[in-house]
Amino acid sequence: VQLQASGGGSVQPGGSLRLSCAASGFTGLTFDDYAIGWFRQAPGKEREGVSCISTSGGAIYYAESAKGRFTISRDKSKNTVYLQMNSLKPEDTAVYYCAAVWVTLKTMTPRDADDYEYWGQGTQVTVSS
Repeated sequence: VQLQASGGGSVQPGGSLRLSCAASGFTGLTFDDYAIGWFRQAPGKEREGVSCISTSGGAIYYAESAKGRFTISRDKSKNTVYLQMNSLKPEDTAVYYCAAVWVTLKTMTPRDADDYEYWGQGTQVTVSS
């Protein structure tokens, strides 16, 4: 499975960005068999989970830092997961990664980076005035 993250950039505090994670390369499985998560890593800090979405999209997890500001969604027709980020803050500055894992239950929302099998290359988000 290959993941391509995009949509990062530089914005002022309070601004918005939409990250995309396009998935491909499924072998014997489909996009709907994978839970997708977004993680981020700021300089000098450990990678942290931001949000994840179950295979069906019916179950979603947000880290406290993302609640009320970020929205995760998935588009089956495009094999893509989105992370809409609003009201961005300087502390949101990081490299954002998407990750995928095959799961057996449609409601699973793995939250630990070690749970994930496949990773995208990351996209830089910078929030600064």
